[in-house]
Amino acid sequence: MKATRAINMLGVLVVLVLGIWWGGHPSDLPGFLRSAFVADSQDKVIDEALSDIQHDYYHPVARSGLIDGSIAGAVATLKDPYAGYDTPAAYRAFNHPKPDQFSGVGIDVTATRAGLLVQNVIPGLPASRAGIRAGDVITAVNGRALSGLGSTIATNLIRGRAGTKVTLGLTRSARRLTVTLRRQVISTPIVVYTVARYRGVPVGIIDLPTFDVEGIHGEVAQALESLLARHVKALVLDLRDNGGGLVTEAQLVASMFISHGVIVTTRGRTQPTQTIDATGHPLAPSMPMVVLVNGNTASAAEIVSGALQDHHRAVIVGTRTYGKGVFQEIRPLSNGGALDITVGQYFLPNGKNLGAGGLNRGAGITPDVIVSAGATPKADPQINAALRILAAKAH
Repeated sequence: MKATRAINMLGVLVVLVLGIWWGGHPSDLPGFLRSAFVADSQDKVIDEALSDIQHDYYHPVARSGLIDGSIAGAVATLKDPYAGYDTPAAYRAFNHPKPDQFSGVGIDVTATRAGLLVQNVIPGLPASRAGIRAGDVITAVNGRALSGLGSTIATNLIRGRAGTKVTLGLTRSARRLTVTLRRQVISTPIVVYTVARYRGVPVGIIDLPTFDVEGIHGEVAQALESLLARHVKALVLDLRDNGGGLVTEAQLVASMFISHGVIVTTRGRTQPTQTIDATGHPLAPSMPMVVLVNGNTASAAEIVSGALQDHHRAVIVGTRTYGKGVFQEIRPLSNGGALDITVGQYFLPNGKNLGAGGLNRGAGITPDVIVSAGATPKADPQINAALRILAAKAH
C-alpha cells in the first residue's frame, strides 16, 4: 500500500511539473494537446511574435511597450478616425487631469491703444475686491506702460505666481488710479456667458465650447440661472466649433430647454437600442431661443442642436453641421490602458442619423436660417442674425 501511494504521488508530481513546463512552452505540446488546451492559434502567434521580439531583438525592449504598440496597431487597422488606444500613462492622465488654472487677478480684458480695457470683473476675486470696474483701462503694470504692447505681453505682465503682488495703473473717465493686488489661483470657467441688448431686448448668450468634460452641464446651468436672474427675454446657445463629447452631458444640457420627449436614440451591434429622453426638469422650457452652429459643430453638439430643432424648441442659425452619426465608448483594459472604440450610431428624435452610414460624414443639420461667418472675429453676422430673430420673437 505504501509503495502504491508513493507511486501515485510521484505520478501527480510529474504531471504537475510537466503541466507547468508546457504552460510556459505551449509550442512543444503535441498537436492534439495543443489544440485542446492552448488558446486560439491566432492569439498564440501574437504571443510568439512579442516573445521573439522581446528575447531576440538587438537591444532590450519592454514587454509593456510591445503590448501598447500591438493594441494601437490593431486599432489602426480599423481605419476609424474616432477610435484610439490610451496607454496606461495616458489613461491615468485622462482620469486625473491637471486643473485648468492660472494665477491672476480675475478680469477679462481687450487690448486698446491706451492699454487693456476691462470688459468683465469676476466677483469675489482680487480685482473685484479692489474696486476695479468694467470700463476701466489698465495703462501700466508695475510701472511699465502698456501703450504699444501686444495684448499677450500686456496680460502676461498681470499674471504671475499666486501670492505675489502686482500694481496696476488705471484710468477711469478722467481720473488716474493706482491699485496693488495680490495674485491668486483662478479656475478658468469653460462656459462663458453674457447679456446683449438688441432694440431694447436683453438676450442671454451662452458659449458652450465642448461636451467633453464630465459635469459641464453644471456650468451651463449656473450660466442659465444667472442670465434668468438678470431677466433676459431670450437666449442664444452658441455651439459653433463645439466638437461634441459625452452623450449624457448632451442629454442634460438639452433637458434644460425641453420639458419632455426623446433627445437621442442609440443603436449598436452588440448593444440594445436605447432611447434617451429629457429628464423632465427644464430651466427655460419656453423662452425664445436660437442655437448657433457651423461646420465644426459635431457629435454631442449635433445631438443637442438636432433635438432642439426637432422639438421646435429653438431656431438653428449658421451653417451646416459636421455630420457625425456614430458614438464611442471607453473600455478600460487590465494593463491600465483603455480602448476608445466606435460601438454604435445615434439617431435624432425624427429618426435621422446625422452620418452617411458607418464612419462616413453625413449631411449634418441644416440650419433653419443659413448665415455665413463674418470675415473677421469682430464682424459676426451669425450672432447679429440671432439677435434680430430673438428681438422680434420677444416683443
